[in-house]
Parts: sequence; structure tokens; C-alpha cells
Amino acid sequence: MSSDTLTPGVLTGDAVGRAFALAKQHGFALPAANCIGSNSMNAVMETAAAVNSPAIIQFSNGGGAFVAGKGLGGGIAASIAGSIAGAHHVRTLAGYYGARVILHTDHAAEPLLPWIDGLLGASEAYFALHGESLFSSHMLD
Repeated sequence: MSSDTLTPGVLTGDAVGRAFALAKQHGFALPAANCIGSNSMNAVMETAAAVNSPAIIQFSNGGGAFVAGKGLGGGIAASIAGSIAGAHHVRTLAGYYGARVILHTDHAAEPLLPWIDGLLGASEAYFALHGESLFSSHMLD
């Protein structure tokens, strides 16, 4: 199996498992980058395509708020909005880059569960329209 067996874009469901199996089979790690803006998201996608390897783009609660910008005032609502905007950015461009991306959220302890709840709601809405979730995975502490 090679990365070429994975369709460029955001990986979900069984494709995530195939990416991890590929990494295990060939003995490489999947890099995970906390992204806080389109520049870092684009850099990860460009590099993943250049080295023909899947990569993980992840958003932290604070990183999501940073993507949203100071104009939203921070807090959970900004973290939700920014993380969703970042996910849509990656979904729009990953295929153009030829990158295979796992979209992930990083470390959500109990006080941050409202952030994850907001993202799960967005994923359900995305699934209803597209037949797959907006994000590939979420990390709960």
C-alpha cells in the first residue's frame, strides 16, 4: 500500500485507518501540526503533497479562536467558529494540493467539551449534506 491508494483530500472513516496502517507498514510517523491560520494549514498541505505522505492538521481550542480572529472576542464560540472555518479551508484546498489530511482536534479536557459539542454539531450538519463528517477525529482528555 502507498499513499497513492488514499484519495487526496480530508480522510475520514476507513481511510484514516488505512493511513495509520500505511505509516505502520512503512515505519514512518504521521506529523501533526497545530494550525492557527491559513498560512500554517497551507504549509502542511503543501509539504504533505510534496513528500507524498498523509499529515494531521489539528486545531486546539485556542488555535481555533486564533483562526477566528480577535474580532470575535475569544471564548468557546470563537473557538468553534474558527475551528469550523479552518476545517472548511482545509477541505476546500487539500485536494488541489494533492494532500491527504486527517483533520483532528487537539486535547479537549472537560472544561472544553462545549467546544467539541459545537464541532460535533457542525460535523453532523456536514454529514447530512456530504455523507462524511467534517472532522476526522477529536481528542478528549
